[in-house]
Amino acid sequence: MTLEIFWFCAIAVLWGGYFVLEGFDFGIGELLPFLARDEDERSALLGTIGPHWDGNEVWLVIAAGATFAAFPVWYATMFSAFYLVLLLILVLLIVRVLSFEWRERDEGARWRGAWCWANTVSSVVAPFLWGVALASLLYGIPLDRNGDFTGTVLDLFNGYTVAAGVAVALLFALHGATFLSLRAEGALRERAVIVARRLSLPVALVVVAFLGWTVAAAVDRNERDLLAPLVPAAIGGLALLFGVVFARRGRSGWAFGMTAVASLSIVATLFTALYDRVLVSAPNPENSLTIAGAATEHYALSVITVIAAVLLPVMLLYQGWTYHVFRVRLRRSPS
Repeated sequence: MTLEIFWFCAIAVLWGGYFVLEGFDFGIGELLPFLARDEDERSALLGTIGPHWDGNEVWLVIAAGATFAAFPVWYATMFSAFYLVLLLILVLLIVRVLSFEWRERDEGARWRGAWCWANTVSSVVAPFLWGVALASLLYGIPLDRNGDFTGTVLDLFNGYTVAAGVAVALLFALHGATFLSLRAEGALRERAVIVARRLSLPVALVVVAFLGWTVAAAVDRNERDLLAPLVPAAIGGLALLFGVVFARRGRSGWAFGMTAVASLSIVATLFTALYDRVLVSAPNPENSLTIAGAATEHYALSVITVIAAVLLPVMLLYQGWTYHVFRVRLRRSPS
C-alpha cells in the first residue's frame, strides 16, 4: 500500500469516527424538544453529551487537517466548490456550541427554549449538509481540466445528494436515541427506547435505499466494479436489520452498536465507491481528481505519517478515558 492510498483510507477512518461519535451528539440534539418534558430533562439530555461533544468534533478537525496535509489539491478544490455549504455548517456548529453554554445564562423559559431549538435546528441541518457534501464527491461536480470548480452551489443538490443528507440526519436521530437509552434512566430512558423502536424500521429502509443508490452511483458515475462498494453497503444493511430487531426488543446496547456500524458503513461505502478518485467530475469524468494526482509529495506524506503515529494513540487513549469516566447514567440535571 502506498502512502497516498494509506492516507485516503485514514481520512475515511477519521470521517467514520466522526460519524459514529458526533452522530449520536447530533441525534440527541435532533430529539431534544420531543423527548424532554421539562427543563430538568432537557438538562439531563444535554448532560449525556456535555462531556463528549467537543472531543468528538476533534475527529472532524483532524480529518480536515489530514486532507489539507496529504491532499492539498483535493482540499483546495473541495473547499472552493463547497464553500457556501461548509460556511453554513461552520455557522451551525458555532450556534450549536453557543446553545450549550448560553442557555445556562438565564432561567427564563423563552430564553432556554430558544437555545433548545437552536441546538435542534443545527443538529438537523448540519448532518444533512454533511451528507450532501460527501455524496457530491461521488456523484460529481463540474470541474475544468485544471481541477477548478466551474459550477454553482446548486450543482451540489440533486436527488442523490439530498437523499444522502436525509439518510444521514435520520440515522443520527436513531443513533442518538439508542445512545440515550444507554445513558439516561427512568421515564426519559423509557421514552428513548420507544423512539428508537419507532424510528428503527423507517430509518433502516431509508438508509438501505441510499446505500443501494450509492453502489449504483459508484458503477455509473465512477466506473467502479460492483463488488467493492457492495461489501460495506451489505454490512450496513445487515447492521440495520439487526438494529431493528434489537431496538424492538429493547436491547439498547446491541441496538447502539448496530447504529454505530451503520454510520461507519455510510462512510465506508462512499469512500470505497469513490476510490481511486477523490472527487468525481461531472459531466466530464476525465477532469476528476485522483488519489495520485491530488496527493502531496512523498516526503511530506512520510512526515505526517510519523506525526500521526505519535499523536493519534494519545488522542484515542484520552477520549476513551473520558467516556469511561462519564459512563454513568443521567436522569436529572448533572448540576
